[in-house]
Amino acid sequence: MTTLFFVTRHVLAWCIFYLLVLMVWSSALNLPEFPIVLLWMITLAFVVPDVISHIHRVRMIVGQDATAEQLRNRQRRQIEVPFPADDAFGLVDAALRELPRAVDIESARDSLRVRSGVSRPDPYGAHSRFDPMHWLDTRLGGQRDVVVATVLPGGDTSSITLACEPESGAWTDWLRVDHGRNLETIEAITRAITRRVAEHRRGEKEVVRDTASARELSEAKLSLLNAQVEPHFLYNTLASAQLLTRSDPQRADAMLGHLIAYLRRSLPRTLQGQSTLGEELERANAYLEILKIRMGPRLSTQVDVPEALHALPFPSMMLQTLVENAIKHGLESKPGGGTVWIRATTGNQELSVTVADDGRGFNAESSGTGIGLKNVRERLRLAYGNAARFSIAANFPAGVAATITLPTDNAREHDHVA
Repeated sequence: MTTLFFVTRHVLAWCIFYLLVLMVWSSALNLPEFPIVLLWMITLAFVVPDVISHIHRVRMIVGQDATAEQLRNRQRRQIEVPFPADDAFGLVDAALRELPRAVDIESARDSLRVRSGVSRPDPYGAHSRFDPMHWLDTRLGGQRDVVVATVLPGGDTSSITLACEPESGAWTDWLRVDHGRNLETIEAITRAITRRVAEHRRGEKEVVRDTASARELSEAKLSLLNAQVEPHFLYNTLASAQLLTRSDPQRADAMLGHLIAYLRRSLPRTLQGQSTLGEELERANAYLEILKIRMGPRLSTQVDVPEALHALPFPSMMLQTLVENAIKHGLESKPGGGTVWIRATTGNQELSVTVADDGRGFNAESSGTGIGLKNVRERLRLAYGNAARFSIAANFPAGVAATITLPTDNAREHDHVA
């Protein structure tokens, strides 16, 4: 029914046109009607096949029976894209520049509008110079078609309006057909935009996969670094407890109690990147209590960590690493021993935890820059990127002070992000 109406509309349009010509020819000029009637019949003999060819070509382009909108010489389409206006404009501008036979492209980024001419090919190959419908199409429809693309911004998304039409006025559409040229053009532009959107989405998926792989690698590195617990401490503590069971069972019992507390806080956390400052402080205190039994009066401790900070997230085993480093490289080999300080403060949405000692300092054979502190730096980089800092400096009047500074705002969201 649609195709029949389309053919009938064109035949009626030509009949009205020739009827008006005939009226002027016979009435105003007083000439015989026969030449006009004959020309009328010849024209209809070319118009009907031309319109039918147009219908069949449009049907071939769309792959199904054509609708009234698809049969028109002027095509309009609106496409929604998941890009802001500037990106959408760049996408449609590139799509039009890659369009075959595009000429005289006018691109206006400020107004988000692109206009392009499209040279008009013959869809059926070279025409004969005596083909009247080709001659008529050229005279009435102009030498080319025009594509106008406008981007309508909508925040994070945009709408692209495409219009493909002949250069001629709309009234010529009653007398001529474009054989699906503008439909073919708007379909080609739509495919180009769809392909570019799909490529962008594939790129986003690849970035997500790469990010997931990097995160898995970071988690594996964190697990490996967390697992590097000093085994000699366990051996020495058990050996010391074994000796004390013979001479001082009460101290041996206390040492084993502290070792149990230390292991309770250590072993379940070796495969996790985050703990709390309170949990890490309990582990460090258990470790220091064991060392106090082993070192006697040579070791003293001072802890200044407000109760309100105990619930803040803190990387597991990191405080323990700093405390072990202070004992091993600062106080254990010092004849008179010394003191270990643990202090925590907050400010500017940051948590600062400092472990200091008054031991041998940087003039010692080992200044505490070995694998332990390298692990601390690497774990902070993997977990927080540039949002965390680690510094180590000389303590006054002797020893070393190591400070870890972490963000307190959304700290858990930054975990494991390189």
